[in-house]
Amino acid sequence: MAFKTGRIISLMIVFVFLFRALSFAQETRKESNPIVRQGVIDLKALDENKDGKVFQDQMDWNVISDKPGKCPLCKMTLQEVPLEKAKENLINNGFKVKQ
Repeated sequence: MAFKTGRIISLMIVFVFLFRALSFAQETRKESNPIVRQGVIDLKALDENKDGKVFQDQMDWNVISDKPGKCPLCKMTLQEVPLEKAKENLINNGFKVKQ
């Protein structure tokens, strides 16, 4: 019985360690990718070619680029949207946008 309890505790420790390592890796990935926007998001500054549109992920709303691509978090294809729609998406999902 003592062997079984010790094994369960060991497995729990391994799971906790793995969970923390994965959480840290995900946070590092978010912070190190330039298209994952944080803080107050300035959409006009992100619209580098000044066409009034950006590419935004439809799941991770703060993933925004002026070029087509994929979300580094969920791997979905970024969708082209007008600046006003991107702003609406951000505000509706709790992000702050520069006015």
